[in-house]
Amino acid sequence: MENANNQLMEIIMSLIMHGGDAKSNAMEAIHAAKTGNFTISENKLKDANNALIKAHKSQTSLLTQEASGDSVELSLLMIHGQDHLMNAITFKDIAEEIVDLYKFTSHN
Repeated sequence: MENANNQLMEIIMSLIMHGGDAKSNAMEAIHAAKTGNFTISENKLKDANNALIKAHKSQTSLLTQEASGDSVELSLLMIHGQDHLMNAITFKDIAEEIVDLYKFTSHN
């Protein structure tokens, strides 16, 4: 039982960590675009996407476990991890639009 709890905690912390990394990279992409450095901006958006892929893998493992009939214990940390992931996805999507806007205005 303790091993299962440790594994669940690792998955939750992975959601939090990779979600946070994705959001931070998206913010750095915006800052780079704001100064006209679109190469860095694009690289940071790629880093954000890579962090989201890692977070999604963690989330998928939880969903697979739940779908197989092995219920996952709901906790405040679990909710926090899911919240981090959703916010990171939304922030990354908005960052992509902001970067595109900076690119557009720099060419006009």
